[in-house]
Amino acid sequence: MTTDHDAALADSAPNPALAQHIAQWVELFNARDLTGLAGLYEPDSIVVPRPGHPAAGQHRAAALAHLAGMGLPMRAALRLAYTAGDIALLLVDWSMQGTMPDGHEITLHGTATDVARRGADGRWRYVIDNPAGIAT
Repeated sequence: MTTDHDAALADSAPNPALAQHIAQWVELFNARDLTGLAGLYEPDSIVVPRPGHPAAGQHRAAALAHLAGMGLPMRAALRLAYTAGDIALLLVDWSMQGTMPDGHEITLHGTATDVARRGADGRWRYVIDNPAGIAT
């Protein structure tokens, strides 16, 4: 017997606070506000700009700056959020499409698998930002 556990969750509304976290990230990214973006990450968090290459600290900031420097607008929506207390696993569908500064057209998309933690202030922040999801 097989069961599609995610199908049962597909009809439920996403966590509003986590959906707002994603919306705020997109807004800051599209505004190229790297300082604001940094506030959405825990100090020891990582971003995985390429599968198998996690980046923390200054490398995390450089990876986000590189992505924002592409000059392409980001779209993202929370698909699912699994929460356990103050920890959340996020599945986020995202895309970037447009013309690069060198004139080439590009389309990027995927489903991120991210981990966030709710701080004492009630705000969610990334612990792991993995835009490639399970891609290898």
